[in-house]
Amino acid sequence: MKTATTNPTTFTLTIDGMTCGHCVQTVTKALASVPGVAVRSVAVGSAQITAPDGLTVAKVVEVLGEAGYTARASELTPGTATDAGPGASCCGGAKKNAARGGCCG
Repeated sequence: MKTATTNPTTFTLTIDGMTCGHCVQTVTKALASVPGVAVRSVAVGSAQITAPDGLTVAKVVEVLGEAGYTARASELTPGTATDAGPGASCCGGAKKNAARGGCCG
């Protein structure tokens, strides 16, 4: 029987559409739902996770997309977090909440 061992890697996610604490909670829950992912930190516009491989990270990006957020991943490098950018709305991005103007307003 062949057993594969992988060394988990820490990734930085840049996540568009996050503007508040509720967004942080939603993203944290979504990240935690992906098997093999350890959530290191989540802040408005970014997250750090540890994952065993790129396929798992691709699943994370997919799950965040299903929650209404656009995400990009890179291996951990300092200073990669960005703000949500102009036109972003709360709790899943403009597409998800355009009709009601976000959850905080």
